[in-house]
Amino acid sequence: MLRRRRFGDVIKRQLDVFAEDEARGLFEEVREKKEQYDRADRDDAEEAYGDYVDVVEAATEALADMRDRFARTLDEEGAEEYEAAFNRAVRKRWPPFGLEIENR
Repeated sequence: MLRRRRFGDVIKRQLDVFAEDEARGLFEEVREKKEQYDRADRDDAEEAYGDYVDVVEAATEALADMRDRFARTLDEEGAEEYEAAFNRAVRKRWPPFGLEIENR
């Protein structure tokens, strides 16, 4: 239980830092691409959706890289527990990024 709480605090700080660092970059681009997709007419919707998915994948990849770097500092059991907790936190905080985080 102590490990979960400790990971929870670490993960919260990691995601806060990620949000600060990426707020003007990836997050803004994700919002823009989602709005473009939402406004796209039928002929342009597929391409707009592809653009949106590409940016979501880039953000998800950046989160997975952060997760993996930290997980490498842990023993195998701790790394598995941390990764599961990190993935849950991402799904809860940013659902679009959480859809694919486990596959990265």
